[in-house]
Amino acid sequence: MADEVLELEPLAPFAGRRMEQAIAAVRAAIDDGRMKPGVKYSVYQLAEGLGISRTPVRDALLRLEEVGLIKFEARQGFRILLPQPKEIAEIFAVRLALELPAVRKAATTASTTLPDALLRQRRLMQDAAAVGDENEFAHHDLGLHDLILDAADNGRARAIVKTLRETTRLLGATTAEQTRTLADIDNEHAPIIDAIIAGDPVAAEAAMRTHLENTGKLLITQALRTTESTQSVDEIWSAVIP
Repeated sequence: MADEVLELEPLAPFAGRRMEQAIAAVRAAIDDGRMKPGVKYSVYQLAEGLGISRTPVRDALLRLEEVGLIKFEARQGFRILLPQPKEIAEIFAVRLALELPAVRKAATTASTTLPDALLRQRRLMQDAAAVGDENEFAHHDLGLHDLILDAADNGRARAIVKTLRETTRLLGATTAEQTRTLADIDNEHAPIIDAIIAGDPVAAEAAMRTHLENTGKLLITQALRTTESTQSVDEIWSAVIP
């Protein structure tokens, strides 16, 4: 049995997988406060609210359980979980290990198309920031990082980073409009792009490190507000990332 009433709008007709729609609906409900961390909800309740069968709802919840966003309980119940500080630090430890060498390599590539592609991607980020479209901004932010990983010609690293960023997104971890604006996040990418275009791998790595460390530590700061941990951000960060 659920702890409280859940008000959701039925899903619109969709040509793709209903599971993906259900995941997006849960994320949207968490973002706007209709679904709250710690409250017990039921699979039946969610399926009824979305107007779909329980099968795609269970599949969506299993995916969200994999990334740690929900926890199943007895009798078809589940609760929304908040991202844990150590979990966020671990994600950024892997990203640093993969994206720093990638950006160094991208800065030494002789590609004639990469500079224009990076600048075009940043303009899309700026357009999204100007209208406050966080989802569109995140999409283009991912695209910019993906361009750099693609230029480094490491398909496995590219796939891993994409998965980690999706995990972070599904967890609901974002600093946008909480501790920094979309414009602030966009500005952190400027020195990365400038260094790549200038062919300066040392500066490119330093700028990427600053960007990832800023993002990771801000996310840990936000996560600590919902825990009883007495550890500081730096203690959590240094325990995972020496």
